[in-house]
This record gives sequence, structure tokens and C-alpha cells, in this order.
Amino acid sequence: MRPIWSGSIQFGLVSIPVGVYSATSSERISFNMLHKKDHGRIRNKRICEIEGVEVSNDEIVKGYEYEKGEYVEMTEDDFDEIAVESTKVINITDFVSQDEIDPMFFDTPYYLAPGKGAAQTYALLREALKKSGKVGVAKVAIRQREYLAAVKAHDTALMLETMHFADEITNPEDLNLPSENVKIDTRQLKVAEQLIDGLTDTFDPEKYKDSYREALLDLIDKKTKGIKAKPAAKHRQATTKVVDIMEKLKESLKEVDSKKKTRTTTTHRRKAS
Repeated sequence: MRPIWSGSIQFGLVSIPVGVYSATSSERISFNMLHKKDHGRIRNKRICEIEGVEVSNDEIVKGYEYEKGEYVEMTEDDFDEIAVESTKVINITDFVSQDEIDPMFFDTPYYLAPGKGAAQTYALLREALKKSGKVGVAKVAIRQREYLAAVKAHDTALMLETMHFADEITNPEDLNLPSENVKIDTRQLKVAEQLIDGLTDTFDPEKYKDSYREALLDLIDKKTKGIKAKPAAKHRQATTKVVDIMEKLKESLKEVDSKKKTRTTTTHRRKAS
């Protein structure tokens, strides 16, 4: 496994050589656009809106729309002038408590692996972060872009998680959200809390599967073999009708209790056998 970036973590006068590795992988299924008649691939053409003709790559430039329909052209020399210098350093400037950072700021996680001869210093920072409950807030330049990032301890690894800058977080003030002072029926609240308690469990990531992706792969497999697929079961549809919330809460609570009793009975039978 090759690192996507190599450099060092810097905090104070301490430097730790590290490599950055992807911590996630995309499992999305991609499709091609085809001509229905003969399954020929559909290609996108780059058409000039003014002349209505196809344009070759060497005739295309980048432009920023500063007013409606008005653009300023940007050349490679322009980008070179402001290019972020890749210093190959994850420069930690602050240590903060992780619970001070709104989860909305976190973006993409990466593993950090120690470079040659850096295992002891790597482990030192990892254990210090664990004991302090802190994360390091840093800046790092990767692929000519500067990122805000957090350096975290996670089990035996150090993680680098890129973060959004403050001006990238949108404000929900334009949304029609109920205020914190909205009057809540105390009986409904109590039953809602009971329902939450009934559905409370230990988080197990293996428990959750991408059922849509699995069904889609199964459907593709059947179609390639000429097998007609059965129609999928319909899910409950959301409704805008006014409903008795208390009635729905109680029905949900009964459903949860019933499932719990079924699981308990099944467990006892397995133990008995």
C-alpha cells in the first residue's frame, strides 16, 4: 500500500516522519450513458454557447464568473503565483479538546503511518493525545491545496482528518426550523424517550449494510443472466397528513417490545438446544 502523501508531523520542535494513507474506499456503482437502440456509448461534447460549435481542449481556458455572464480568464501562470507551497509538513499549531469541535467540521479521514525510525516518537504522540483527550489542529498542503486538519489518536493509529474551514459551513438560519421554545407535550416526550430507550443499542458498524447496493448488484447479476427479478417490497411512505403522534409513538413502542420478546425467546431456545 503506497502513501498518497509523505512528510512529517511538526509540533513544537518535534518532527515525526509519516505517510498518509486512505482510510475509506468508495463502493459506489457507476453507470454509463448508452444509446437505447444499439447500446453505443454516449459521449459528452464541449460546445461553445456563443458559436454553437464543438471546442477542442487546447481552445479551452478557465474562467471565474464575477458577474452574471462576465468572466475573468485565469491562466496557469496565475495559479502558479498563488500556489500553496507543499512544505511536506503537517504543522500542528494548537491542541484542543475533541468535544469542542462540531462534527460538521470533519470531512475525510486518513491513516498516518510512521516513517523509518519514527515508531517511538509516533507512539509517544499517540499516547499523549489519548491521555490528554486532545486533538492537534493543523494545516497541511496536499496536491497544491491547503487543508485544515485534525491529528487524532485512534486505537493503535494516528489519524489525519481533513476539516472544513469556518466559511465553508452553511448557516441554517434561512431554514424554517422550530425554535427551542416550541411547546412539547410532556406525555408525548416521555413516550418518545421510552421509544429511544427501547431502540438503544451498542454501535456495531458491521450491523449496517448498504441494502440498496446489494439489491442493485443482485438485480444486475440477474439481468446479465436473463433472469426476471421480483419486484422489491415497498417501503413505508412519508405522509403529510395530520396524525395522532401519541398513537404512533405507542404503536412504535409496542413493535419494539414485541421484537425484543421474540429475540429473547429465540436466544433461550438456542441455549436450551
